[in-house]
Amino acid sequence: MPATALDAHGAIDAVWRIESARLIAGLTRITGDVGLAEDLAQDALVVALERWPESGVPDNPGAWLMATAKHRAIDQLRRGKMLDRKHEQLGHELDAGRDGALPDLDAAIDDPIGDDLLRLMFIACHPVLSTEARVALTLRLLGGLTTDEIARAFLVPESTVAQRIVRAKRTLREARVPFEVPRGAELTARLASVLEVIYLVFNEGYSATAGDDWVRPELCEDALRLGRILAELVPEDPEVHGLVGLLEIQASRLRARVGPAGEPILLADQDRTRWDQLLVRRGLAALERAEYLAGALGPYALQAAIAACHARARTPEETDWTRITALYDALAQLTQSPVVEVNRAVAYTMAFGPASGLEIADALVSEPALAKYHLLPTVRGDFLAKLGRFEEARAEFERAAALTRNARERDLLRARAAGCARGEP
Repeated sequence: MPATALDAHGAIDAVWRIESARLIAGLTRITGDVGLAEDLAQDALVVALERWPESGVPDNPGAWLMATAKHRAIDQLRRGKMLDRKHEQLGHELDAGRDGALPDLDAAIDDPIGDDLLRLMFIACHPVLSTEARVALTLRLLGGLTTDEIARAFLVPESTVAQRIVRAKRTLREARVPFEVPRGAELTARLASVLEVIYLVFNEGYSATAGDDWVRPELCEDALRLGRILAELVPEDPEVHGLVGLLEIQASRLRARVGPAGEPILLADQDRTRWDQLLVRRGLAALERAEYLAGALGPYALQAAIAACHARARTPEETDWTRITALYDALAQLTQSPVVEVNRAVAYTMAFGPASGLEIADALVSEPALAKYHLLPTVRGDFLAKLGRFEEARAEFERAAALTRNARERDLLRARAAGCARGEP
Protein backbone atom coordinates (compact mmCIF):
# COMPACT_ATOMS: atom_id res chain seq x y z
CA MET A 1 0.00 0.00 0.00
CA PRO A 2 1.49 3.44 -0.91
CA ALA A 3 2.65 5.62 1.95
CA THR A 4 -0.03 8.21 1.11
CA ALA A 5 -2.75 5.58 1.47
CA LEU A 6 -1.27 4.43 4.77
CA ASP A 7 -1.22 8.02 5.99
CA ALA A 8 -4.82 8.53 4.90
CA HIS A 9 -6.01 5.39 6.67
CA GLY A 10 -4.21 6.46 9.85
CA ALA A 11 -5.86 9.87 9.61
CA ILE A 12 -9.27 8.27 9.00
CA ASP A 13 -8.86 6.11 12.10
CA ALA A 14 -7.96 9.17 14.18
CA VAL A 15 -10.86 11.18 12.75
CA TRP A 16 -13.28 8.35 13.49
CA ARG A 17 -12.15 8.17 17.13
CA ILE A 18 -12.70 11.90 17.50
CA GLU A 19 -15.85 12.39 15.42
CA SER A 20 -17.82 9.11 15.61
CA ALA A 21 -19.70 9.90 18.83
CA ARG A 22 -20.67 13.35 17.59
CA LEU A 23 -21.66 11.92 14.23
CA ILE A 24 -23.82 9.13 15.69
CA ALA A 25 -25.37 11.55 18.18
CA GLY A 26 -26.34 14.01 15.44
CA LEU A 27 -27.73 11.26 13.23
CA THR A 28 -29.73 9.77 16.11
CA ARG A 29 -31.32 13.17 16.68
CA ILE A 30 -32.33 13.22 13.02
CA THR A 31 -33.47 9.60 12.58
CA GLY A 32 -34.66 8.79 16.10
CA ASP A 33 -33.00 5.35 15.84
CA VAL A 34 -29.54 4.81 17.33
CA GLY A 35 -29.05 1.58 15.38
CA LEU A 36 -29.83 3.23 12.06
CA ALA A 37 -27.67 6.21 13.03
CA GLU A 38 -24.66 3.98 13.61
CA ASP A 39 -25.27 2.16 10.31
CA LEU A 40 -25.35 5.49 8.46
CA ALA A 41 -22.18 6.63 10.22
CA GLN A 42 -20.44 3.37 9.29
CA ASP A 43 -21.56 3.81 5.67
CA ALA A 44 -20.00 7.27 5.68
CA LEU A 45 -16.79 5.81 7.09
CA VAL A 46 -16.66 3.25 4.26
CA VAL A 47 -17.00 6.04 1.70
CA ALA A 48 -14.19 7.95 3.44
CA LEU A 49 -11.97 4.87 3.29
CA GLU A 50 -12.61 4.68 -0.43
CA ARG A 51 -12.19 8.36 -1.29
CA TRP A 52 -9.82 10.04 1.16
CA PRO A 53 -6.69 8.09 0.16
CA GLU A 54 -7.15 9.62 -3.32
CA SER A 55 -8.63 13.03 -2.54
CA GLY A 56 -6.99 13.68 0.83
CA VAL A 57 -8.62 14.31 4.21
CA PRO A 58 -11.06 17.26 3.94
CA ASP A 59 -10.55 20.41 5.99
CA ASN A 60 -13.61 19.61 8.12
CA PRO A 61 -13.81 15.82 8.22
CA GLY A 62 -16.66 15.74 10.74
CA ALA A 63 -18.88 17.87 8.52
CA TRP A 64 -17.91 15.76 5.48
CA LEU A 65 -18.90 12.55 7.27
CA MET A 66 -22.19 14.10 8.45
CA ALA A 67 -23.04 15.29 4.93
CA THR A 68 -22.24 11.88 3.47
CA ALA A 69 -24.31 10.11 6.14
CA LYS A 70 -27.26 12.41 5.46
CA HIS A 71 -27.09 11.61 1.76
CA ARG A 72 -27.15 7.92 2.69
CA ALA A 73 -30.19 8.61 4.85
CA ILE A 74 -31.93 10.23 1.88
CA ASP A 75 -31.18 7.14 -0.19
CA GLN A 76 -32.77 5.00 2.53
CA LEU A 77 -35.80 7.27 2.58
CA ARG A 78 -36.25 7.03 -1.15
CA ARG A 79 -36.33 3.26 -0.82
CA GLY A 80 -39.08 3.60 1.76
CA LYS A 81 -36.93 2.71 4.75
CA MET A 82 -38.05 5.64 6.89
CA LEU A 83 -41.11 7.82 7.45
CA ASP A 84 -42.10 10.43 4.90
CA ARG A 85 -41.85 13.23 7.43
CA LYS A 86 -38.22 12.30 8.13
CA HIS A 87 -37.66 12.34 4.37
CA GLU A 88 -39.01 15.86 4.20
CA GLN A 89 -37.00 16.98 7.23
CA LEU A 90 -33.72 15.64 5.88
CA GLY A 91 -34.50 16.91 2.41
CA HIS A 92 -34.87 20.44 3.79
CA GLU A 93 -31.63 20.09 5.71
CA LEU A 94 -29.73 18.90 2.65
CA ASP A 95 -31.27 21.64 0.45
CA ALA A 96 -30.13 24.19 3.02
CA GLY A 97 -26.72 22.52 2.98
CA ARG A 98 -26.49 22.86 -0.79
CA ASP A 99 -27.50 26.53 -0.66
CA GLY A 100 -25.22 27.47 2.20
CA ALA A 101 -22.46 24.93 1.45
CA LEU A 102 -20.17 23.83 4.27
CA PRO A 103 -21.10 26.34 7.03
CA ASP A 104 -24.64 24.95 7.25
CA LEU A 105 -23.31 21.40 7.43
CA ASP A 106 -20.99 22.55 10.19
CA ALA A 107 -23.96 23.96 12.03
CA ALA A 108 -25.90 20.74 11.55
CA ILE A 109 -23.33 18.75 13.44
CA ASP A 110 -21.76 21.33 15.77
CA ASP A 111 -24.54 23.55 17.09
CA PRO A 112 -26.48 21.11 19.29
CA ILE A 113 -23.60 18.68 19.81
CA GLY A 114 -23.43 19.07 23.58
CA ASP A 115 -27.09 18.13 23.98
CA ASP A 116 -26.79 15.38 21.37
CA LEU A 117 -23.79 13.75 23.08
CA LEU A 118 -25.54 13.89 26.43
CA ARG A 119 -28.67 12.33 24.92
CA LEU A 120 -26.53 9.59 23.36
CA MET A 121 -24.93 8.87 26.75
CA PHE A 122 -28.37 8.53 28.33
CA ILE A 123 -29.57 6.20 25.56
CA ALA A 124 -26.46 3.98 25.65
CA CYS A 125 -26.73 3.70 29.44
CA HIS A 126 -30.52 3.30 29.61
CA PRO A 127 -31.67 1.09 32.53
CA VAL A 128 -33.77 -1.02 30.13
CA LEU A 129 -30.44 -2.56 29.04
CA SER A 130 -28.34 -5.04 31.01
CA THR A 131 -25.13 -3.75 32.59
CA GLU A 132 -23.01 -5.68 30.07
CA ALA A 133 -25.02 -4.24 27.18
CA ARG A 134 -24.72 -0.69 28.53
CA VAL A 135 -20.95 -1.02 28.81
CA ALA A 136 -20.57 -2.49 25.31
CA LEU A 137 -22.89 0.04 23.67
CA THR A 138 -21.22 2.98 25.43
CA LEU A 139 -17.75 1.92 24.31
CA ARG A 140 -19.04 1.32 20.79
CA LEU A 141 -21.06 4.51 20.31
CA LEU A 142 -19.23 6.97 22.54
CA GLY A 143 -15.76 5.45 22.78
CA GLY A 144 -15.42 4.71 19.07
CA LEU A 145 -14.15 1.18 19.83
CA THR A 146 -14.71 -1.66 17.39
CA THR A 147 -16.49 -4.82 18.46
CA ASP A 148 -13.17 -6.66 18.37
CA GLU A 149 -11.51 -4.04 20.60
CA ILE A 150 -14.29 -4.28 23.19
CA ALA A 151 -14.12 -8.09 23.11
CA ARG A 152 -10.36 -8.07 23.66
CA ALA A 153 -10.65 -5.53 26.47
CA PHE A 154 -13.13 -7.69 28.38
CA LEU A 155 -11.73 -11.07 27.30
CA VAL A 156 -14.98 -12.32 25.79
CA PRO A 157 -15.64 -13.65 22.26
CA GLU A 158 -16.24 -11.01 19.61
CA SER A 159 -19.53 -12.71 18.74
CA THR A 160 -20.72 -12.22 22.34
CA VAL A 161 -20.05 -8.48 22.20
CA ALA A 162 -21.66 -8.21 18.75
CA GLN A 163 -24.78 -9.97 20.03
CA ARG A 164 -24.96 -7.68 23.07
CA ILE A 165 -24.79 -4.61 20.85
CA VAL A 166 -27.37 -5.91 18.38
CA ARG A 167 -29.76 -6.89 21.18
CA ALA A 168 -29.24 -3.54 22.91
CA LYS A 169 -30.15 -1.60 19.77
CA ARG A 170 -33.20 -3.79 19.24
CA THR A 171 -34.29 -3.34 22.86
CA LEU A 172 -33.98 0.44 22.61
CA ARG A 173 -35.95 0.46 19.37
CA GLU A 174 -38.71 -1.81 20.69
CA ALA A 175 -38.93 0.14 23.95
CA ARG A 176 -39.14 3.35 21.89
CA VAL A 177 -36.63 5.04 24.14
CA PRO A 178 -36.72 8.75 23.22
CA PHE A 179 -33.57 10.62 22.24
CA GLU A 180 -33.78 13.17 25.01
CA VAL A 181 -32.24 14.32 28.27
CA PRO A 182 -34.51 13.12 31.11
CA ARG A 183 -35.80 15.62 33.63
CA GLY A 184 -36.65 15.77 37.32
CA ALA A 185 -36.42 12.60 39.38
CA GLU A 186 -35.79 10.50 36.28
CA LEU A 187 -32.67 12.54 35.50
CA THR A 188 -31.11 11.58 38.84
CA ALA A 189 -31.70 7.85 38.28
CA ARG A 190 -30.59 7.91 34.65
CA LEU A 191 -27.48 9.95 35.43
CA ALA A 192 -26.57 7.38 38.09
CA SER A 193 -26.70 4.71 35.38
CA VAL A 194 -24.31 6.73 33.16
CA LEU A 195 -21.89 7.23 36.07
CA GLU A 196 -22.03 3.53 36.90
CA VAL A 197 -21.06 2.52 33.36
CA ILE A 198 -18.11 4.93 33.25
CA TYR A 199 -17.02 3.69 36.70
CA LEU A 200 -17.25 0.04 35.64
CA VAL A 201 -15.23 0.64 32.46
CA PHE A 202 -12.50 2.41 34.43
CA ASN A 203 -12.34 -0.25 37.13
CA GLU A 204 -11.96 -3.01 34.56
CA GLY A 205 -8.96 -1.14 33.22
CA TYR A 206 -7.54 -0.31 36.66
CA SER A 207 -7.85 -3.80 38.15
CA ALA A 208 -8.59 -6.29 35.39
CA THR A 209 -10.89 -9.05 36.60
CA ALA A 210 -9.40 -11.68 34.30
CA GLY A 211 -6.57 -12.38 31.88
CA ASP A 212 -2.81 -11.97 32.00
CA ASP A 213 -2.59 -8.20 32.54
CA TRP A 214 -2.95 -6.49 35.91
CA VAL A 215 -4.10 -3.22 34.29
CA ARG A 216 -5.55 -2.20 30.92
CA PRO A 217 -4.74 1.50 30.59
CA GLU A 218 -6.74 1.94 27.37
CA LEU A 219 -10.01 1.26 29.20
CA CYS A 220 -9.03 3.75 31.91
CA GLU A 221 -8.36 6.36 29.23
CA ASP A 222 -11.73 5.70 27.55
CA ALA A 223 -13.59 6.03 30.85
CA LEU A 224 -11.69 9.16 31.83
CA ARG A 225 -12.45 10.80 28.48
CA LEU A 226 -16.16 10.00 28.84
CA GLY A 227 -16.14 11.33 32.39
CA ARG A 228 -14.52 14.60 31.32
CA ILE A 229 -17.07 15.00 28.50
CA LEU A 230 -19.91 14.37 30.95
CA ALA A 231 -18.51 16.95 33.39
CA GLU A 232 -18.62 19.54 30.61
CA LEU A 233 -22.18 18.59 29.67
CA VAL A 234 -23.52 18.42 33.25
CA PRO A 235 -21.36 21.03 35.00
CA GLU A 236 -23.58 21.54 38.05
CA ASP A 237 -23.82 17.93 39.25
CA PRO A 238 -21.44 17.26 42.17
CA GLU A 239 -21.31 13.49 41.69
CA VAL A 240 -20.17 13.87 38.07
CA HIS A 241 -17.23 15.93 39.29
CA GLY A 242 -16.72 13.50 42.17
CA LEU A 243 -16.41 10.61 39.71
CA VAL A 244 -14.04 12.55 37.46
CA GLY A 245 -11.93 13.46 40.50
CA LEU A 246 -11.76 9.81 41.53
CA LEU A 247 -10.79 8.63 38.03
CA GLU A 248 -8.16 11.35 37.55
CA ILE A 249 -6.44 10.51 40.85
CA GLN A 250 -6.63 6.75 40.32
CA ALA A 251 -5.32 7.11 36.75
CA SER A 252 -2.35 9.09 38.06
CA ARG A 253 -0.99 5.86 39.60
CA LEU A 254 -1.24 3.63 36.55
CA ARG A 255 2.45 3.78 35.63
CA ALA A 256 3.43 2.86 39.20
CA ARG A 257 0.97 -0.05 39.53
CA VAL A 258 3.02 -2.52 37.49
CA GLY A 259 6.66 -3.56 37.52
CA PRO A 260 8.98 -4.09 34.56
CA ALA A 261 7.62 -7.59 33.92
CA GLY A 262 3.99 -6.54 34.36
CA GLU A 263 3.80 -7.75 37.95
CA PRO A 264 1.41 -5.94 40.34
CA ILE A 265 2.84 -3.31 42.67
CA LEU A 266 0.56 -2.57 45.62
CA LEU A 267 -0.09 0.97 46.82
CA ALA A 268 2.28 0.89 49.79
CA ASP A 269 5.16 -0.31 47.58
CA GLN A 270 4.67 2.11 44.66
CA ASP A 271 7.27 4.67 43.64
CA ARG A 272 5.22 7.81 44.20
CA THR A 273 7.54 9.90 42.05
CA ARG A 274 6.02 7.99 39.10
CA TRP A 275 2.51 9.24 39.90
CA ASP A 276 1.29 11.67 37.23
CA GLN A 277 1.07 14.99 39.07
CA LEU A 278 -0.96 16.65 36.31
CA LEU A 279 -3.69 14.05 36.77
CA VAL A 280 -3.44 14.45 40.55
CA ARG A 281 -3.97 18.21 40.25
CA ARG A 282 -6.90 17.69 37.88
CA GLY A 283 -8.42 15.19 40.28
CA LEU A 284 -8.06 17.45 43.29
CA ALA A 285 -9.62 20.32 41.33
CA ALA A 286 -12.59 18.14 40.34
CA LEU A 287 -13.02 17.04 43.96
CA GLU A 288 -12.92 20.68 45.08
CA ARG A 289 -15.65 21.45 42.52
CA ALA A 290 -17.76 18.55 43.82
CA GLU A 291 -17.34 19.74 47.42
CA TYR A 292 -18.34 23.27 46.40
CA LEU A 293 -21.51 22.05 44.65
CA ALA A 294 -22.59 19.42 47.19
CA GLY A 295 -24.33 19.88 50.49
CA ALA A 296 -23.09 16.43 51.49
CA LEU A 297 -20.67 14.32 49.48
CA GLY A 298 -22.10 11.44 47.45
CA PRO A 299 -20.50 8.01 46.93
CA TYR A 300 -18.16 9.02 44.09
CA ALA A 301 -17.04 12.23 45.78
CA LEU A 302 -16.36 10.32 49.01
CA GLN A 303 -14.22 7.84 47.09
CA ALA A 304 -12.43 10.76 45.44
CA ALA A 305 -11.77 12.24 48.89
CA ILE A 306 -10.26 8.90 49.98
CA ALA A 307 -8.08 8.80 46.86
CA ALA A 308 -7.02 12.39 47.58
CA CYS A 309 -5.72 11.37 51.01
CA HIS A 310 -3.34 8.97 49.29
CA ALA A 311 -2.44 11.49 46.57
CA ARG A 312 -1.47 14.14 49.13
CA ALA A 313 0.81 11.77 51.08
CA ARG A 314 4.40 11.95 49.84
CA THR A 315 5.18 8.66 51.59
CA PRO A 316 2.94 5.81 52.80
CA GLU A 317 3.70 6.82 56.40
CA GLU A 318 2.22 10.29 55.82
CA THR A 319 -1.18 8.87 54.81
CA ASP A 320 -3.99 10.19 57.01
CA TRP A 321 -5.60 6.83 57.75
CA THR A 322 -7.79 8.24 60.51
CA ARG A 323 -9.47 10.57 58.02
CA ILE A 324 -9.75 7.71 55.54
CA THR A 325 -11.60 5.59 58.13
CA ALA A 326 -14.03 8.46 58.71
CA LEU A 327 -14.64 8.78 54.99
CA TYR A 328 -15.20 5.03 54.69
CA ASP A 329 -17.63 5.16 57.62
CA ALA A 330 -19.64 7.79 55.72
CA LEU A 331 -19.42 5.81 52.47
CA ALA A 332 -20.53 2.58 54.16
CA GLN A 333 -23.50 4.29 55.75
CA LEU A 334 -24.49 5.81 52.42
CA THR A 335 -24.09 2.73 50.21
CA GLN A 336 -24.66 -0.23 52.55
CA SER A 337 -22.22 -2.08 50.29
CA PRO A 338 -20.33 -5.17 51.50
CA VAL A 339 -17.49 -4.31 49.09
CA VAL A 340 -17.12 -0.94 50.81
CA GLU A 341 -16.99 -2.81 54.12
CA VAL A 342 -14.01 -4.82 52.85
CA ASN A 343 -12.18 -1.60 52.05
CA ARG A 344 -13.24 -0.09 55.36
CA ALA A 345 -11.65 -3.07 57.11
CA VAL A 346 -8.34 -2.29 55.37
CA ALA A 347 -8.53 1.34 56.47
CA TYR A 348 -9.21 0.32 60.07
CA THR A 349 -6.24 -2.03 59.99
CA MET A 350 -3.96 0.74 58.80
CA ALA A 351 -5.32 3.25 61.33
CA PHE A 352 -5.92 1.10 64.41
CA GLY A 353 -4.21 -2.24 63.85
CA PRO A 354 -5.04 -5.58 62.19
CA ALA A 355 -7.31 -6.82 64.99
CA SER A 356 -9.81 -4.01 64.34
CA GLY A 357 -9.79 -4.69 60.60
CA LEU A 358 -10.17 -8.43 61.09
CA GLU A 359 -13.23 -7.85 63.26
CA ILE A 360 -14.94 -6.02 60.38
CA ALA A 361 -13.80 -8.60 57.80
CA ASP A 362 -14.89 -11.58 59.91
CA ALA A 363 -18.42 -10.17 60.01
CA LEU A 364 -18.49 -10.37 56.20
CA VAL A 365 -17.59 -14.06 55.84
CA SER A 366 -21.22 -15.14 55.70
CA GLU A 367 -22.23 -12.34 53.29
CA PRO A 368 -23.70 -14.08 50.17
CA ALA A 369 -22.66 -11.26 47.84
CA LEU A 370 -18.99 -11.84 48.76
CA ALA A 371 -19.01 -15.64 48.43
CA LYS A 372 -16.83 -15.50 45.27
CA TYR A 373 -15.19 -12.13 45.92
CA HIS A 374 -11.48 -12.88 46.10
CA LEU A 375 -10.55 -9.67 47.88
CA LEU A 376 -12.27 -10.71 51.12
CA PRO A 377 -9.97 -13.71 51.73
CA THR A 378 -7.10 -11.54 50.43
CA VAL A 379 -7.55 -8.89 53.12
CA ARG A 380 -8.32 -11.49 55.80
CA GLY A 381 -5.08 -13.25 54.89
CA ASP A 382 -3.21 -9.95 55.18
CA PHE A 383 -4.70 -9.18 58.60
CA LEU A 384 -4.03 -12.70 59.90
CA ALA A 385 -0.42 -12.56 58.67
CA LYS A 386 0.08 -9.24 60.45
CA LEU A 387 -1.21 -10.91 63.63
CA GLY A 388 1.26 -13.79 63.22
CA ARG A 389 -1.47 -16.35 62.45
CA PHE A 390 0.40 -17.64 59.41
CA GLU A 391 -1.34 -20.95 58.83
CA GLU A 392 -4.77 -19.30 58.75
CA ALA A 393 -3.36 -16.55 56.55
CA ARG A 394 -1.90 -19.10 54.10
CA ALA A 395 -5.29 -20.78 53.75
CA GLU A 396 -6.94 -17.43 53.01
CA PHE A 397 -4.38 -16.46 50.37
CA GLU A 398 -4.76 -19.85 48.69
CA ARG A 399 -8.52 -19.47 48.68
CA ALA A 400 -8.21 -15.98 47.17
CA ALA A 401 -5.83 -17.31 44.50
CA ALA A 402 -8.39 -19.95 43.56
CA LEU A 403 -11.13 -17.32 43.23
CA THR A 404 -9.37 -14.67 41.15
CA ARG A 405 -9.45 -14.90 37.35
CA ASN A 406 -6.48 -12.57 36.87
CA ALA A 407 -3.21 -14.41 36.29
CA ARG A 408 -0.98 -11.64 37.72
CA GLU A 409 -3.05 -11.40 40.85
CA ARG A 410 -3.06 -15.19 41.24
CA ASP A 411 0.74 -15.24 41.14
CA LEU A 412 0.90 -12.52 43.79
CA LEU A 413 -1.52 -14.35 46.09
CA ARG A 414 0.30 -17.66 45.72
CA ALA A 415 3.57 -15.91 46.57
CA ARG A 416 2.00 -14.50 49.71
CA ALA A 417 0.68 -17.94 50.67
CA ALA A 418 4.17 -19.36 50.21
CA GLY A 419 5.57 -16.59 52.39
CA CYS A 420 3.10 -17.45 55.15
CA ALA A 421 4.15 -21.12 54.91
CA ARG A 422 7.70 -19.90 55.69
CA GLY A 423 6.45 -17.75 58.56
CA GLU A 424 6.96 -14.44 56.73
CA PRO A 425 4.34 -11.71 57.28
